[in-house]
Amino acid sequence: MNRFIARKINLAHVQQSDVLLFASLLLFVFAISGCQSVGTNQPPKRKASDDNSQTSQYQQMDKVTSNLNILELQQLMATDKLTAQQLTKFYLKQIAIKNPELNAVITVNPNAISIARSLDAQRAAGDVRGPLHGIPILIKDNIETQQMATTAGSLALADNFTKRDATLVKKLKAAGAIILGKTNLSEWANFRSNRSSSGWSAVGGQTRNPHDMTRTACGSSSGSGAVVAANMSVAAIGTETNGSMTCPASANGIVGLKPTVGSVSRMGIVPISYTQDTAGPMTKNVTDAAIIMNAMTGVDAQDKATERLKDTPLSISIPNTTFSLAGKRIGILYSSALAHEGVNRVFEQVKQQFQNQGAILVEGLSTHPYNGFYQDSYEVLLYEFKAGLNQYFSKLPNKNNQLTLEKIIQFNQRNKETEMQYFLQEKFDNAQMKGPLTESQYIEALSRIKTATREQGIDKLIKDNNIDILMTATLTPAWKIDLLNGDNYKGYFSTYPAIAGYPHLTLPMGDVHGMPVGLSFTAEAMSEQKLLNYAYVYEQIKKEKVRTSLK
Repeated sequence: MNRFIARKINLAHVQQSDVLLFASLLLFVFAISGCQSVGTNQPPKRKASDDNSQTSQYQQMDKVTSNLNILELQQLMATDKLTAQQLTKFYLKQIAIKNPELNAVITVNPNAISIARSLDAQRAAGDVRGPLHGIPILIKDNIETQQMATTAGSLALADNFTKRDATLVKKLKAAGAIILGKTNLSEWANFRSNRSSSGWSAVGGQTRNPHDMTRTACGSSSGSGAVVAANMSVAAIGTETNGSMTCPASANGIVGLKPTVGSVSRMGIVPISYTQDTAGPMTKNVTDAAIIMNAMTGVDAQDKATERLKDTPLSISIPNTTFSLAGKRIGILYSSALAHEGVNRVFEQVKQQFQNQGAILVEGLSTHPYNGFYQDSYEVLLYEFKAGLNQYFSKLPNKNNQLTLEKIIQFNQRNKETEMQYFLQEKFDNAQMKGPLTESQYIEALSRIKTATREQGIDKLIKDNNIDILMTATLTPAWKIDLLNGDNYKGYFSTYPAIAGYPHLTLPMGDVHGMPVGLSFTAEAMSEQKLLNYAYVYEQIKKEKVRTSLK
């Protein structure tokens, strides 16, 4: 049995104030439903016919909050119907209730409530930082946070308290967000074994899909996807090298935006690939993704990839209904996920909905990877992982600055009963054999895959077909968790935008036998706003809310 599962989270500071919390939630639910304005510290008197229990109040609160976007939450705060403390306590309670089954959160921020209290005081004084003021957000546990360890899911980093925030976390906090805690992930962001189970880490155990607890939440941003779908936070932050945000977003039925590489700083994130790693929002709706993305982007002197923003800053605005699909040319790109008849059926319905809005669909598009493409892409990741991880370790402000990939391999061998109880570390072993990034094998492979996915890939498809954007299916329905045999992928789309370093957004397009499936948009570098616009329009057409019930 895994001794390090997330059920050990200490939420005593929340549980001691249950009575007050229930009262505040009751007031909030009545305020939203229009039954009573909130101008008193006392809960409304119950009618004789009112048999709602405390549990039902939480269920009602769960339903209400799952359907609100960040702007709507801000409106409630601005009109004194909600405070950041109430919202934070509610989500901490959600974690306490749901996480024992879901196993999606590794730790919570012990200072979350006091931070919320301070933000409420700032609001009362007329100082509102913006739309994220007082909004709780969970962070994937390969992203550094000042108050909590950053483990990447590995026992080797269980004590990795860097006492600093990743640049993106600094930006979120400066915008008023409350860092609620850290989410579980596929260990080392799923770059350890060829036979891993997405969502499993030695620190956090196995994350499950809230729509069906026997199925995967995908990964590697497994916990971030699951907590948003289960309404355990307003939003979460994930990271991606190839599919690690878009796969769990699709599998869990939420919005996931993988940004252009270089539009968000990677400083303070445990790395895999300098040329592919990025971080982005995982949310219940497109509006929230836009708000969070705008707060995260910006130049960082500690990440050279962000220098591209000096000449062309990325400013994200909230999409609205003024964007029209009429006359827009959309390229329909083949994805292996479309080989699944259920996914294909849903996608055909989506295509019809776009045509009904006046869009022009350009059919029959596909990518054509050269022979050796996938081997080249793997070689690049092996080289970059070793170089990047060793550099990351060397700059840690604690004793872990003595670590190397080789030492992590040795740690896992010494602790194989916990670390390697289900799968080994072939990718670590292969990466350790690689040389420096000056080797021609790396340089030439990198050049080939970038050309194939950019000039000869996404850019060529857009230019040659005179299209505005590419659209396809993200993933087949989530498969059954199988710790003994590993993941059972049947079809997905992520590789070309991942290697190109281009943005990729997925949002729910429907379900197959009750399991959500996602719709993908991708386009050229720095086209996040375009992707958000298209996704928002489809979201309004579909009018499907995130389903949050645990099964």
